[in-house]
Amino acid sequence: MEALVHVVHAVLAGAWLGGVAFTTLVVSPALKEMKWSVAERMAVRSVIGRHYARVGTANLVLLAVFAVLEGVLGGAGAVLYVEYLLIVVLFGLTAAHGAYFGRRLKELAAAEREARDPGEARERAGRRRALQRVSFGVSMANLLASAAVAALSVAAGL
Repeated sequence: MEALVHVVHAVLAGAWLGGVAFTTLVVSPALKEMKWSVAERMAVRSVIGRHYARVGTANLVLLAVFAVLEGVLGGAGAVLYVEYLLIVVLFGLTAAHGAYFGRRLKELAAAEREARDPGEARERAGRRRALQRVSFGVSMANLLASAAVAALSVAAGL
């Protein structure tokens, strides 16, 4: 039973990492290449984010459950405690990204499109680009934390 829990735990961590890597390193850059307006790209990104959130949230919850279960069955050592902390960080980063950054970037892109004059459009575009840089930083932190969780999930069973 303990070996099965470990395998499921490691597979869930790998699936989580794969999803984060795919959306960060493939989907986002691909959307930048599209010849759509900024508002259209943000709208598409928002739809993708909502759909991914359903799968990603279930994956992250199951990852947390199986990490705790592995700790209960095999004795939670330092490796698992670090992983638990990183999973909590992942919940926070993911929630912040979905609840704030995605929504706010979509709003700023729409406001940029609806600006009354070029100066107002430039100002709104500048605010959007600044927030996109922060959002990218959060995505990179999520990617790094996810990679660490995947490595720790494997190490937990050694």
